[in-house]
Parts: sequence; structure tokens; C-alpha cells
Amino acid sequence: MDNRLPSVAALERAALTAIPAPRIAFDGPFVLRAFRGGTGRANAVSALDPAPDPDMPARIARIEALYAAQGIPLRFRSTPLDPAGLDPFLRDRGYSEKDETVILASAIDAIARPDPAVTVLDAPSAGWMAVIATAEYQTEARRAEKLESAPLLLAKGGWLLLREDGVDAASAALVVDGDLAGAFDLAVRPEFRRRGLARRILGAGAAWAAAQGARWLYAQVAAANTASRATFEGLGFREAYRYRYLEQIAGGRNRPEA
Repeated sequence: MDNRLPSVAALERAALTAIPAPRIAFDGPFVLRAFRGGTGRANAVSALDPAPDPDMPARIARIEALYAAQGIPLRFRSTPLDPAGLDPFLRDRGYSEKDETVILASAIDAIARPDPAVTVLDAPSAGWMAVIATAEYQTEARRAEKLESAPLLLAKGGWLLLREDGVDAASAALVVDGDLAGAFDLAVRPEFRRRGLARRILGAGAAWAAAQGARWLYAQVAAANTASRATFEGLGFREAYRYRYLEQIAGGRNRPEA
């Protein structure tokens, strides 16, 4: 049996599909995305080809000008697919690192566990949003992006709610893209934590995704969130790679081109 995880390129493309953005452009190895300024991946520049890019200085300057003209803060997602030299080049221009994230993945059959207490919705509901709000700070932009994501998807999405004691107690969202399914927005209300609800809703989500044809389940977790990482690793997820954001410093100044 082949135990190799899906490639970084496959996981990156699947996650870009799973977290949609209404404004997209390409410049060389980079995909540029913008939404409402909420979630990171939908409002950042990501590289898709690690080959050397001799035009990178001019390309970065062009990207900076484009985001500035749109009035959008510029963030680069630094991944193993970055062109050589991107990280030091951006740092030299005044970018700073923020928020490291771990991509974890597992064969879906090892996790799938149907659960009659879990409902799969076609779009985020008020109840689903209420559970998410207990786990993360919901800015207006992040909330709007989540609510508007369903009609933007060109893949199969499911928004899961687990009811416990008559209460919407846990939530998750899954998006299936061929063999890959991404799990996002895992949240458990504080009063229901430490009851195994996260494992249950992930198992139910994996069973739903497997029925759609997925073979792998992946998730992205903040490197500093040891509790969430422990949940996934306890289910057998393995680290595939990491990424981090490089952002323009507010009020700072990038170096001009020579």
C-alpha cells in the first residue's frame, strides 16, 4: 500500500478551490486572490511553481501596485512552492512574517465514521455561524466571506452541524475536489469541549466526503494551536507541509526597484 501523502501542489490547488475568492488573477508563478479582506487564503498571493523566476523583482513590484490600487492589504502565502529567493526578497522589501500554519492529511477510510447526530447542510446556516463564532473572532469581513462562499464554489461543499443535548454543539465545513477533501472551520462550543465531539464530526465529515469519492482528508491548523493539532494527529493525520504569511508592515515602505 502506498502511504505517501498527496503532493504539496495537489493540496495547494485543492485548498485554493475549497476557499473561493471572487477576484483572481495570475502573474507568472503567482495566483492573486481578493475577497473582502477576511480569511487569509482568499485574500493573498500564493505561488504555484517553485522554479526560479528571473522576473520576480518586476513581478512583485507589479503585484504590489495592483493591490495598492485596489486598496487591499497585500499578503504573500509562503509555501514550499515559492520561487527560489522569494522569502529573503520580500523581507528585504520590509515584509514581516505572521501566522505559521500546518497542513495535515490522512487516508479518509481511516477516519470515516457516520454519525446520526450530524447534519450536512448545503450552505452555512445561522446555527452553523453561531458555533463558529464561539471558536474564532468573527470580523464582519470573515463572517461575510463564510456566508457568501457556497455560491462561489465549483466543488462539492458540505457544512456540518452536530447536535448534542438539543444544542448545535459542533461544526465543520468540508469541500470535496476529486480525491481530496478539505476540512475547515472545526469548532466546538466551550461547554461541550472534551467530550470527543471534534472527533465525531470529523468522522462524520470524512464518511460524507468518502461517499462523494474522496480518498484523502486534509486540514490546515495554526501551528500554535496545540489542542487542535492533537485532535487531528490523534486521528492519524500526518504533517504534509507548512506555510506562513509575509505581510507588508502597516505604515512601512517597500524598497523601490533599482
